[in-house]
Amino acid sequence: MFARDHAARSLDIKIVAVNLGSATTSMLVRQDMVNGHSICHGGYMALLCDTAFAYACNSGNQNTVASGFSIEILAPAALGDTLVAVAVEQAQRGRQGVYDIKLTNQNGDIIALFRGKSARIAGEVIATQNKD
Repeated sequence: MFARDHAARSLDIKIVAVNLGSATTSMLVRQDMVNGHSICHGGYMALLCDTAFAYACNSGNQNTVASGFSIEILAPAALGDTLVAVAVEQAQRGRQGVYDIKLTNQNGDIIALFRGKSARIAGEVIATQNKD
């Protein structure tokens, strides 16, 4: 999936870990991510959380997309900060899922809380061969 993830790759997002129902991503706040207030643009923080969310909800090898999300930004991130997003599945019922993502900086300070809702669609992330 990462080979096709042009958004994450262009921002040098690292996929730190992926386990069934969870994922961790990280990103260094670069100069081109800083807004007019000299802090990280909230959209980049949401994108990092959304990336962790995507890897967590696709970890079961079933194609899954976001059906919605919300983010609460609690503190600013600065140029040079390393942000870490940890996504954890809270519930999966049929095609619908709910995931919570905690965004922290390199000191472990909570920067934002993100909740993603997922919807499973047809297909697999990595096609498997049927062994009849």
